[in-house]
Amino acid sequence: MSLQPGVWGVVATPFDPSLTLDRRSLDRLVGHYAGIGVEGLTVLGVFGEAAALSPAERATVLRTVVDAVDLPMVVGLTALATAPAIEEAGAVLEVAGDRAVALMVQVNSADPAVVTDHLRRIAAATGRPIVVQDYPVASGVTVPGPALRRVVADLASAGVVAAVKAEAPPTPPAIASLIDLGVPVFGGLGGIGLLDELACGSAGAMTGFSFPEALQECVSAFRAGGYAKAREVYAPYLPLVNFEQQARIALAIRKECLVARGLLDHGAVRPPAAALPEALRPLLRDHLDAVLTYRRT
Repeated sequence: MSLQPGVWGVVATPFDPSLTLDRRSLDRLVGHYAGIGVEGLTVLGVFGEAAALSPAERATVLRTVVDAVDLPMVVGLTALATAPAIEEAGAVLEVAGDRAVALMVQVNSADPAVVTDHLRRIAAATGRPIVVQDYPVASGVTVPGPALRRVVADLASAGVVAAVKAEAPPTPPAIASLIDLGVPVFGGLGGIGLLDELACGSAGAMTGFSFPEALQECVSAFRAGGYAKAREVYAPYLPLVNFEQQARIALAIRKECLVARGLLDHGAVRPPAAALPEALRPLLRDHLDAVLTYRRT
């Protein structure tokens, strides 16, 4: 099964000021995604701070999302080794059941044979296809482009790959090198490369930008009018896209933006994620005001 092209919303995990899960905000956030018509949700990914959650908390997040909306879900796994990843996936499926249409698994080796075996074993054990996530910032693993292509080709021939999430810059050529394999390739990284990723054949966006409507508008405009139209509708958002995608504090910035939009009650992040520096709050407000003004016109 391949994922539907378009925009898949990557869900933040909200916390209250004591860093306890905030289920009310989570319910509101995923309800917003459903209301704007995203193709599905990506839950317990890097943006969802899954690695900072206990198994019980991960189950609570999944149960909250399952109960709140009817959207299909891609669920991320944090483990890089095969046995713990399979165990983690079993816990996911116990809660999410058929609503989990695919499991997102990070590339765990530069050796394509190791990665292919790892992902095939997870798919076989769970009965779910894999979204291959190439995100070296999170995994610590850098895989050469030809090696990743071999992995995706092997998984496609076995019918166990749902998509690729390309997050190893530069992403546009990485996407271009994979699209002939017949597997949808999504961009991430906050949408910072979305225009060029679409031009290189991406299936859409799977990322956590605080205005997912902008990602939808860009993808729809590209389909209808090509690069020039997509650039026209996306350009007003690009300063905020760039501001959000700052190393080490991107998660905190996005959460604060979601708070400003009324979609979260608090912008708290758990270590090792870094909080928003107070010196940046005025800049954040300026960027948000610019986007909100544009959306009102």
